[in-house]
Amino acid sequence: MTTTSPSRHARSATTARTVRRSRRRGGGLLAVPLSWVYALVLAAPLYYLLVSALKTNIEIFTHPFALPKDWLWGNFRTAWQTAHLGQALANSALISAVAIVLTLGLALPAAFALARLDNRLSRLVTGAFSAGFLIPPFAALIPTVILAIKLHMFYTREFQMLFLPASALPLSVLLLTQFMKTVPPALVESAALDGAGNWRLLVNVFVPIAMPGVVSVAILQLLTFWNEYLFSLTITGTAPDLRTAQVALPTLVSDATNFGVLTAGTVLTLLPVYVAYSLASRRMQEALTAGAVKG
Repeated sequence: MTTTSPSRHARSATTARTVRRSRRRGGGLLAVPLSWVYALVLAAPLYYLLVSALKTNIEIFTHPFALPKDWLWGNFRTAWQTAHLGQALANSALISAVAIVLTLGLALPAAFALARLDNRLSRLVTGAFSAGFLIPPFAALIPTVILAIKLHMFYTREFQMLFLPASALPLSVLLLTQFMKTVPPALVESAALDGAGNWRLLVNVFVPIAMPGVVSVAILQLLTFWNEYLFSLTITGTAPDLRTAQVALPTLVSDATNFGVLTAGTVLTLLPVYVAYSLASRRMQEALTAGAVKG
């Protein structure tokens, strides 16, 4: 029978720790250049977009990544006036805001019910929401147009506000359901013993804990609603007082397109959603951090 000396165990443990530390150092050294490469990949298109908005067509094609010789700030004014972007951005903001409120107002109670129930009916409803992913958006275009005409809401912003939440519900409900399933049952039982009904449970227990999911859904749907083009063009139309920013932007394209003006218009349409995304993502990070500290 052989025995292993304590010194051998100590040497093995020391060797294992040394190997782990070397691996971590190697991973850390590799992570830094990869992070810079990733940041460069993200920043390069944004830089190209910004500098192109201040150039002439000749500069855009001959020196795409160079700084402009003459900073043509007037491109932004031309794009704003030509495409009537002020009204278009206001329409997009109004439609997106109302659609997000309606989406969350419908998805939160549905996700709350599906998260709390585990029976055949809840699984059937979940399957029905999942089936919504099987329908391609363009397949619903003609029925949606017919419905808008029958309701006398064709070429109106109001129908777009109602249609967008309907198209966003499958993904929103499924995502929020998964977040709400993380609520501890003991916390729910404690609140119920204190006399909390379903409404108070939803507002005071489930929504605060699932706030990262709520913010994530809001960000995702904001990007989707703001960038929606096909149904905005077909349902809301091209009238300057009704059209959205994505429908107004192509009016800058012609046989003699000034790509500097077109790029400036693109920057103007991206800026509001970028600001909203930055604020909402920071709120999501704060919610995640708060949840981690409480846990």
